[in-house]
Amino acid sequence: MEYTQGFIFAIFLFLIGLWGIFLNRKNILIMIMSIELMLLAVNILFLFFSIKFDDIFGQIFALFILTVAAGESAIGLALLVIYYRSRGNIAVEFINLIKG
Repeated sequence: MEYTQGFIFAIFLFLIGLWGIFLNRKNILIMIMSIELMLLAVNILFLFFSIKFDDIFGQIFALFILTVAAGESAIGLALLVIYYRSRGNIAVEFINLIKG
Protein backbone atom coordinates (compact mmCIF):
# COMPACT_ATOMS: atom_id res chain seq x y z
CA MET A 1 0.00 0.00 0.00
CA GLU A 2 2.77 2.45 0.86
CA TYR A 3 4.54 1.83 -2.45
CA THR A 4 1.54 2.86 -4.53
CA GLN A 5 1.59 6.36 -3.03
CA GLY A 6 5.22 6.74 -4.04
CA PHE A 7 4.50 5.48 -7.54
CA ILE A 8 1.61 7.92 -7.90
CA PHE A 9 3.81 10.76 -6.64
CA ALA A 10 6.60 9.92 -9.12
CA ILE A 11 4.16 9.63 -12.02
CA PHE A 12 2.61 12.97 -11.01
CA LEU A 13 6.08 14.61 -11.01
CA PHE A 14 6.87 13.11 -14.40
CA LEU A 15 3.60 14.41 -15.86
CA ILE A 16 4.28 17.89 -14.48
CA GLY A 17 7.68 17.84 -16.20
CA LEU A 18 6.15 16.63 -19.44
CA TRP A 19 3.49 19.30 -19.20
CA GLY A 20 6.17 21.96 -18.65
CA ILE A 21 8.01 20.91 -21.80
CA PHE A 22 5.01 20.74 -24.10
CA LEU A 23 3.18 23.83 -22.88
CA ASN A 24 6.14 26.16 -22.54
CA ARG A 25 8.31 26.06 -25.63
CA LYS A 26 9.41 29.71 -25.46
CA ASN A 27 11.56 29.72 -22.32
CA ILE A 28 14.55 27.41 -22.41
CA LEU A 29 15.14 27.65 -18.64
CA ILE A 30 11.71 26.25 -17.86
CA MET A 31 12.32 23.48 -20.38
CA ILE A 32 15.58 22.53 -18.63
CA MET A 33 13.84 22.59 -15.25
CA SER A 34 11.09 20.37 -16.64
CA ILE A 35 13.66 17.85 -17.88
CA GLU A 36 15.27 17.87 -14.43
CA LEU A 37 11.86 17.25 -12.86
CA MET A 38 11.30 14.28 -15.15
CA LEU A 39 14.71 12.86 -14.22
CA LEU A 40 13.84 13.30 -10.55
CA ALA A 41 10.62 11.35 -11.05
CA VAL A 42 12.54 8.52 -12.71
CA ASN A 43 14.98 8.54 -9.79
CA ILE A 44 12.13 8.22 -7.32
CA LEU A 45 10.71 5.30 -9.29
CA PHE A 46 14.11 3.58 -9.35
CA LEU A 47 14.42 4.01 -5.59
CA PHE A 48 10.93 2.67 -4.90
CA PHE A 49 11.51 -0.34 -7.13
CA SER A 50 14.84 -0.90 -5.42
CA ILE A 51 13.16 -0.96 -2.03
CA LYS A 52 10.21 -3.04 -3.20
CA PHE A 53 12.31 -5.76 -4.84
CA ASP A 54 15.16 -5.55 -2.29
CA ASP A 55 17.77 -4.90 -4.97
CA ILE A 56 20.57 -2.33 -5.00
CA PHE A 57 20.66 -1.74 -8.77
CA GLY A 58 17.86 0.82 -8.62
CA GLN A 59 19.88 2.91 -6.19
CA ILE A 60 22.97 2.64 -8.39
CA PHE A 61 21.00 3.74 -11.44
CA ALA A 62 19.58 6.66 -9.44
CA LEU A 63 23.12 7.80 -8.62
CA PHE A 64 24.11 7.59 -12.29
CA ILE A 65 21.05 9.61 -13.28
CA LEU A 66 21.92 12.26 -10.68
CA THR A 67 25.42 12.63 -12.09
CA VAL A 68 24.14 12.87 -15.66
CA ALA A 69 21.54 15.43 -14.60
CA ALA A 70 24.17 17.54 -12.84
CA GLY A 71 26.39 17.50 -15.92
CA GLU A 72 23.47 18.30 -18.20
CA SER A 73 22.48 21.25 -16.04
CA ALA A 74 26.00 22.64 -15.84
CA ILE A 75 26.64 22.39 -19.58
CA GLY A 76 23.16 23.63 -20.50
CA LEU A 77 23.35 26.66 -18.24
CA ALA A 78 26.88 27.49 -19.46
CA LEU A 79 25.64 27.39 -23.06
CA LEU A 80 22.69 29.62 -22.14
CA VAL A 81 24.97 32.18 -20.49
CA ILE A 82 27.22 32.29 -23.57
CA TYR A 83 24.20 32.55 -25.87
CA TYR A 84 22.67 35.34 -23.76
CA ARG A 85 25.92 37.30 -23.80
CA SER A 86 26.15 37.13 -27.58
CA ARG A 87 22.46 37.65 -28.50
CA GLY A 88 20.89 39.45 -25.54
CA ASN A 89 17.97 37.04 -25.08
CA ILE A 90 17.38 33.33 -24.66
CA ALA A 91 14.27 32.92 -26.79
CA VAL A 92 13.96 29.39 -28.13
CA GLU A 93 12.82 30.44 -31.59
CA PHE A 94 16.19 32.15 -32.23
CA ILE A 95 18.40 29.28 -31.00
CA ASN A 96 18.76 27.91 -34.52
CA LEU A 97 20.98 30.93 -35.27
CA ILE A 98 23.88 29.35 -33.36
CA LYS A 99 24.28 26.48 -35.81
CA GLY A 100 27.83 26.38 -37.11
